[in-house]
Amino acid sequence: MDIQKVKEEVQKLREKIRYHNYRYYVLDDPEIGDYEYDKMLNRLIELENKFPELITPDSPTQRVGGQPIKEFGTVQHVVPLLSLANAFNDGELKDFDRRVKNTVGRDVRYIIEPKIDGLSVALEYEKGVFVRGATRGDGFVGEDITQNIRTIKSIPLKLNKPVDIIVRGEVFMPKKAFEKLNTERALAGQNLFANPRNAAAGSLRQLDPKITATRDLDIFVFNIQQTRDVHLKSHMESLEYLKELGFKIIPAILNTASIEDMAKVCNDWQDKRHALSFDIDGLVLKVDDLSQREVLGFTAKNPRWAIAYKFPPERQETKILDIIVQVGRTGVLTPTAVFEPVVVAGSTISRATLHNKDYIKQKDIRIGDIAIIQKAGDVIPEVYEVRKEKRTGDEKPFTMPNVCPICGAKVVRLEGEAASRCIGDACPAQISRLIIHFASRDAMDIDGLGPAIINQLLDNGLIHDAGDLYYITHDQLKSLERMGEKSATNIIRAIDESKGRGLDRLLFALGIPLVGTRAASLIAGYFGHIDNIITAEADDFLQIDEIGDKIANSIVTFFRQPQNIALVEKLRKAGVSLEYKRREIGNALEGMAFVLTGTLENYTREEAKQAIEERGGRVVSSVSKKVDCVLAGEKAGSKLQKAKDLGVKIIDEEEFNALLNRS
Repeated sequence: MDIQKVKEEVQKLREKIRYHNYRYYVLDDPEIGDYEYDKMLNRLIELENKFPELITPDSPTQRVGGQPIKEFGTVQHVVPLLSLANAFNDGELKDFDRRVKNTVGRDVRYIIEPKIDGLSVALEYEKGVFVRGATRGDGFVGEDITQNIRTIKSIPLKLNKPVDIIVRGEVFMPKKAFEKLNTERALAGQNLFANPRNAAAGSLRQLDPKITATRDLDIFVFNIQQTRDVHLKSHMESLEYLKELGFKIIPAILNTASIEDMAKVCNDWQDKRHALSFDIDGLVLKVDDLSQREVLGFTAKNPRWAIAYKFPPERQETKILDIIVQVGRTGVLTPTAVFEPVVVAGSTISRATLHNKDYIKQKDIRIGDIAIIQKAGDVIPEVYEVRKEKRTGDEKPFTMPNVCPICGAKVVRLEGEAASRCIGDACPAQISRLIIHFASRDAMDIDGLGPAIINQLLDNGLIHDAGDLYYITHDQLKSLERMGEKSATNIIRAIDESKGRGLDRLLFALGIPLVGTRAASLIAGYFGHIDNIITAEADDFLQIDEIGDKIANSIVTFFRQPQNIALVEKLRKAGVSLEYKRREIGNALEGMAFVLTGTLENYTREEAKQAIEERGGRVVSSVSKKVDCVLAGEKAGSKLQKAKDLGVKIIDEEEFNALLNRS
């Protein structure tokens, strides 16, 4: 067979298949039937099997990646994927409009788009070919889900133009696909997904892309994050450009200059949304003019040129069957309502936290009540109110237990606190959660030591508290179910590395009530060593700015418990650092404003920001003449060009290091 003719046939087949994929998955307007499409695809597969050297990453046959992924890597977003500020009523929309016009003048037009209830992702293309897909993550760093993104048929693997571009979109699961998936899972005896958003999230994070490929995910692309190949003036122009490239773009609902029109659309769509084939939890209002967006800029977390109008939560009635009590990692007893399952905002829920005794008393919630249930923020189930007029007299008031339902120890309520706590020295409910917290990222950051492994260690009697983690052996870990040689070695290494985290991380890891990361850092910096903290009185803690009576008394109470002193001694013996790692940094960057752009070799964006702030500087989001320095890394974006245009000083990573190290 003539290889040149094969190449030509393969190229023609790919172009035809891409075209028909676009007609079917993006425009929803197919020109051919399944039989003709499958015939072309099968022919392409046949040729690529015979001539594997012709396979390219953008071929339609490469929708499903190869081998299952061992773990997701991380991706530093070149341009942050920021979240939106929220509006919940007409007044807040008008406030947003007023803020915008006070900054850029009266001549402003807005685009209104549906706010898709899905997962935000960034898609990166080089010369028109898809090379990377990442989750939003914290906005600055996401997970690399490239192989799974490839399986979504509405995402083009090759664009209509050979451009370098990063776009942002929302991956979602259509309502019909969600219903089909849950039906299949029910027949297989598997747990059901709560709602389409959870199903989409679970599908995108499958380690096996072949599973993701079966989930019928879809996407709407709504923003250009970065490109140097085109200069656009408006958001509507950018959407048209994205459409030209072959993307399935977000459907704009309205283009208007009237705040009254926007308010009316937001109110009308509270009911209209149910007719859509996908879930939305609100609408997004955006300034159309891109030059006006530049002027408006950003806060630390949100763009000032857009806002999300959130629909009020749906409410449903159901009956409270019981109120049970759960015990948290700090011993707090949390009453939880159990009710007849009810569908609220697209998911079936059967319980909701009642927080504490005062909450129950305030709302007069009783076992047997008919309650109105809603989802706070369309996410967390809560009892909005009870229908007292529907009471029959059989309802029973709830009484908080005097003893812990798990261990039988006494339950107390500290003065000034709403929470009731178990004070048992070895309550099983607390031990598991305490150790999980101890190993978590913001605490001792023991990579690989998750809840499942910790619970196995507890169940097998290999640990009894967090201190025992430092005495676990490689062979003991290997004896656990599904624990391999490499995993055991990695966990032992992570445990050893955690010994040097320092006093601030350790204080937070101990799970002292009311002591978060900020308080732990302040206290560690003031006292320097845990022995000084153990012997301190409440008044000593009050010498620290931001530390009040409640935190001071909580720490003193914690270190008056014999089991907690024993834990500290166990950690000391294991070689865990009990000292604060004090760093003399100085104020080398006092008063200086920085903009970060591009990818740095030796710093994450958050690490660079922290280094600047530690030395008295600050990081801002947009370039202006007030900025002192633009720190530019690889693939720096439009901010670099703007800095050049304005004559703002631009530094690279080597110059940045010199700034950090100067006295």
